[in-house]
Amino acid sequence: MQLSFASVFLSVALASTVSAGPVFGRQDNQKSMGPAEGSSVGAAYFITNEATGNFIVAADIGADGKLSLRTATGTGGLGAHGLPANGPDPLFTQGAVKASSSGNIVASVNAGSNTLSMLGRPVGSGGEFPVSLAINKAGNSLCALNGDFCFKIDKKLGLMPIPNTTRSLKLNQTTPATGPAGSASHVVFTEDNTQLVASVKGVPPQPGFLAVWDVASDGSLSTDFQSRLMLVGFDIFDFGNLNTAGSASNGTRSSAVGIDGQSATCWSSFSPKTGNFYLTDIGTSIVTEVNVDENLRGTIVKQYNQGNESATIDNDIASVGKNDFMYVLAANATAINVLSLNGPGEAESIQKVDIAAPAKVAGLTISASNLQGMTTFIKK
Repeated sequence: MQLSFASVFLSVALASTVSAGPVFGRQDNQKSMGPAEGSSVGAAYFITNEATGNFIVAADIGADGKLSLRTATGTGGLGAHGLPANGPDPLFTQGAVKASSSGNIVASVNAGSNTLSMLGRPVGSGGEFPVSLAINKAGNSLCALNGDFCFKIDKKLGLMPIPNTTRSLKLNQTTPATGPAGSASHVVFTEDNTQLVASVKGVPPQPGFLAVWDVASDGSLSTDFQSRLMLVGFDIFDFGNLNTAGSASNGTRSSAVGIDGQSATCWSSFSPKTGNFYLTDIGTSIVTEVNVDENLRGTIVKQYNQGNESATIDNDIASVGKNDFMYVLAANATAINVLSLNGPGEAESIQKVDIAAPAKVAGLTISASNLQGMTTFIKK
């Protein structure tokens, strides 16, 4: 059995820039970050998450996987930093900005104004301090993690609320959230769109957990979630035999593997080419490559140092032709590190993209403590 993100959830404790690109936002609050450099096959996005105004920054992806910063577009909302209000990873999360090739859209959280943005039209998120987004495989449904609330995606009208999707994680949290411990982390749809999975970090010595809701054909969510504990290191879950009604015969298979010397391994992406997962650690600034076999046994394949104290946080992997490339937001370095995933155990650093200098020229406010998110869009 070949494992992919479609079957396994691994948890760890601009329209103008791309031809025929995603539905993005209004162009009246856009700053140029650099000129076009040759043809592009897609784009990578992250957010500035500034309290004075949130921007989505877009970079072209070339045929060689390398990036060229292009534009920063205002979301119409505000960013925020969780408590304590210092240091990188301000939202304590993965998925603050998401792109969908199927839906041809890009969407972002605005944690400081409790809104979400698509088409440059902020809408209420359904809760406070939204931190993570999930877009289903078809690209026609989006859910936000702040409590959970879901929307139908309408390319003319924007985000339209789906009834019966307001759900609570039953956390005793503040606004802004206090963390990282005890805060919400990430939300994703399973590949078949039948379940929505949210992860929550533990408060040592208590472990974190996954909350799993069933998704009905009309997009509504099951009333209660089923919980699965997460341990230290990285945890692997197979949801192929689970539904929240408990009717599955075998339940959820899972395993946990420790990472020696880890500080805070909190972000993960999957490479179809290598068949492996890639994790980033904000404290050690190391990318860890992990193989998961058919019995859900996880093995560390290799580790890749990204520069001391560069604070590697959000990451994403894009397939360009027959090659996979990893894009890592190194917040303290105000840079994006690009790795070519040439094969299992053969990741190679090919580019470091400076964010600070182009932002200064463009008049864009950025801070290492506020940068968040990484998502990619590849033209179909």
